Amino acid sequence: MSTQPNADPELVEVFDTMQESEAMVVHGLLTSAGIESAITNLQAPQDVFPGIGGISVRVNPAQEKEARLLIEDYRANAASDDDSAPTDDNDGEPK
Repeated sequence: MSTQPNADPELVEVFDTMQESEAMVVHGLLTSAGIESAITNLQAPQDVFPGIGGISVRVNPAQEKEARLLIEDYRANAASDDDSAPTDDNDGEPK
């Protein structure tokens, strides 16, 4: 069994993660913006290489810059959304 990812060598990686759900969110974000992307599983045998692997999102090189900007914007907005969770009165507890 090969540990090499089955990826189109002409595509470029714009995002990687250890979480499949996070890769799917980024893939959906890119798709909704009209950017075709591919998800590549980079899993290595865990008994040989524990903790090695992950998931990569790859795009056409012509769309790399736009994809990276979308991902950067997504990350910035996701972080600010977490910081601005609604609170109940002034006790700091979520509603």
